[in-house]
Amino acid sequence: MADPSPPGLRYAFTIVARIGAIGMGGPGPLGQRQHIPIEGGEVSGPALQGRIRSGGSDWALVRADGASLIDAHYTIEASDGALIYVRSRGLRVSSPEVLARMRAGQPVDPAEVYFRGTPSFEAPEGPHSWLNNHLFVATLARAGDGVRLQVFQVE
Repeated sequence: MADPSPPGLRYAFTIVARIGAIGMGGPGPLGQRQHIPIEGGEVSGPALQGRIRSGGSDWALVRADGASLIDAHYTIEASDGALIYVRSRGLRVSSPEVLARMRAGQPVDPAEVYFRGTPSFEAPEGPHSWLNNHLFVATLARAGDGVRLQVFQVE
């Protein structure tokens, strides 16, 4: 029996999400919890266009080693009005020096940070239901007052 072919990636769209002020929770057994409001943004690309509705949140966990586990929940309003729920989990790892620059609001070259995610989508029946039936991976980078995700469909 032959093995299946290895998966490929196809660029689907870019999400640029605006974020608000980071709220810090107290330290817990797994690390420092952060609450990061998602205040809006845009979605553009060959497979999906729309906007990010305000009201989402990222409940990030900063581990003792400085790495961050991302757990963002928000809604895309597609250009046709369809509402698409997004849950994006991810991992951000960098050196302590790069982390200090990011926390100080200084620009950081994305090549200095491992920042990847696995967004999943819940879309209504219709033109966006294909989102329900595929896996996705994303590259992430801080971009001004937000985060930029390049989303790729796993084939």
